[in-house]
This record gives sequence, structure tokens and C-alpha cells, in this order.
Amino acid sequence: MLRIVAKLSRLLTLLWAAGALSGCYVLQAASGQLGVMARSEPIPKVMSNPDTPAATRERLELAAQARAFAVRDLGLPEGKSFRKYADLGRPYAVWNVVAAPEFAVDPRRWCFPVAGCVAYRGYFRESSALSMARRLASRGDDVAVGGVATYSTLGHLADPLFNTMLGWRESRLVGTIFHEMAHERLYVPGDSEFNEAFASVVEAEGVRRWFVAKGAAADLAAYDLSRQREVEFAELLRSARTRLARLYSSDAAATTLRVEKQREFGRLKYGYQRLRTQWGGYPGYDAWFARVLNNAHLAAVATYHDCVPGLRRELEAAGSLPAFYARTEALARLAPQARRAAVCRDS
Repeated sequence: MLRIVAKLSRLLTLLWAAGALSGCYVLQAASGQLGVMARSEPIPKVMSNPDTPAATRERLELAAQARAFAVRDLGLPEGKSFRKYADLGRPYAVWNVVAAPEFAVDPRRWCFPVAGCVAYRGYFRESSALSMARRLASRGDDVAVGGVATYSTLGHLADPLFNTMLGWRESRLVGTIFHEMAHERLYVPGDSEFNEAFASVVEAEGVRRWFVAKGAAADLAAYDLSRQREVEFAELLRSARTRLARLYSSDAAATTLRVEKQREFGRLKYGYQRLRTQWGGYPGYDAWFARVLNNAHLAAVATYHDCVPGLRRELEAAGSLPAFYARTEALARLAPQARRAAVCRDS
């Protein structure tokens, strides 16, 4: 009991420090995180349990191997993450709410003393996320709500492997472990674009090295193809985002902006159909487009992709991961504008 109280005290202190927002938001985060902690068990214990399904045991073993590879071969921190497993009994770990003004492509941001400013708010209950989304929409914002299978506390807590991740293909599972562990290696408060690009570059390099080490040439080729499609998808969205930014900066009346805005989203969907044809009918992004799109849906494009090409060039120039880490640590010490000018692209 004392151990649980101590954890609760530490958790509440962290959440108050990291998210000095409304009491309700902090309490839902504390309650949700405590629920995760209560459901977390050491992976060896879960694997040795005779009631654990063979498929679950196999994926947990794969995750343990990936974690060891990340520390040994990628130079990522040992830390506390992915030593435990949590079956949450739901399809997502959290639900994120993203919002953007009706006539703007940049998302609204919420600021935290520890994590800095981020372009979303996370909720452990879907109903809470939807309630927040309705409040934001009522004031005129474009809003998107999306389930997230995992998240990182940046090493402050022992982040578990979630049941929500076990159905993924191998490249996604091990890549996500590398990605989240990379956040523990380097994180710049308030610079989501740089942080996500750094973790994405480490993830991609890690997955490639993982398949090379396994001698899995076919898996590596499939992964490279999926990454190329992701780049083309991101470029399609970036183009739409650039056109919309140009539209919103014009002097057109609001009624005209609304018409042209919908026309641009229609153009985006048409562009995807052409891209899909070029891919031989690959349907991997169909679900993303099977909804009424708005500015909030495009908000993550810059966050996850704008700095990737520049940081990939840094990795190539460095020639090794240790040298790359040194270069990115130097970039992290720069002022935000200087860092963006060095490695990131404008919209």
C-alpha cells in the first residue's frame, strides 16, 4: 500500500509540474497513468505464465530482443521502458485531440514546463477526448481525434509494452520501440518537429540494421518500400498544406475561403487516388482519406516529416550513430530558429 501511495505522490508531482493546466485534466492523466501502472507486469513473469497465449509470448520475446538490440547496437539508453507488459483491455492507450483554427494550417499548442509545447492533448478515455473536441469545435476550430497505441513519458516512468502494439507487423513493433527509446536519448522541450524527426531517423536506421543483422533481405526490401510510400504520402499532404497556407494568407472573404478550402481538400483526395494507382492499388492509406478532412488532420505532417530529410543528411554525414548523436546534441543546444534553419523545411 505504501508503495502505491509513493507512486501516486510521485506521479501527481510529475503531472502537476509537466502540465500545470486545469485540475480535471491533471487528475484524468493521473488516474489513467495509475491504471496503466496497475496493469503492468514484468515481461518475464507474463511469459512464464502458462495462461499466456503462445502468440502473446512470441511477440513479447520479439519486443525483448528489440529492446536489447536498441541498447547494444543503437546506443539507446537502458532506461526503464518496455520491461513490462500492460493489457489495457481497450484498442488504444490514449486518444489525442488536435485542433487548428478554421483558416490556419498550424495547430494549436498546449504548453508544459517539462515537455514544452505540444500540438495535442492526450486523454485516457475516448469520451473525454471527444468532449474536449466538441468544446474546441464549438468555438470554430477544426478538430481531429485519434487513438494512439502507445506513448512515452520520456523516461520519467516505466513505460510498458501495450497489448495495443502486439498485432503489428515486425517492422512497426520493433521500430516503435526504437522510436520511443530514442526520445529518451534526446528530447528538446517545445520542439516537437525536431524531436519526432530525430526519433524517426533513429527508428528507420534501427529497423534497417535489425533486418540486416537477421539476414532478412525480403523484410528489409518490404520495409524500404513502405518507407518510400510514407515519404510520398507525406509530400502529398505537404503540398496541400502549402497551398492551404497560401490561401489562408490571402485577403479573400471568409465565404470564399471556405469554398476554396473544400476544393483543396478535394484536390488532395484526388491526388491520393492518383498516387494509389502509381502504387499498383496499394490501399494502406485508404482509411486516412475515408473521412471529411480538415486542417487538424494535416497538422501532424510538419511535426513528423519536415525535419526528417535534414536529420537524415546529418546521419549520413556523421557516418555512425555515436557521431550522429553528437551532432544532434549540438543542434539541440541551438536557438529554435537556428536549429530549424539548419535541418528543417518551411511549409
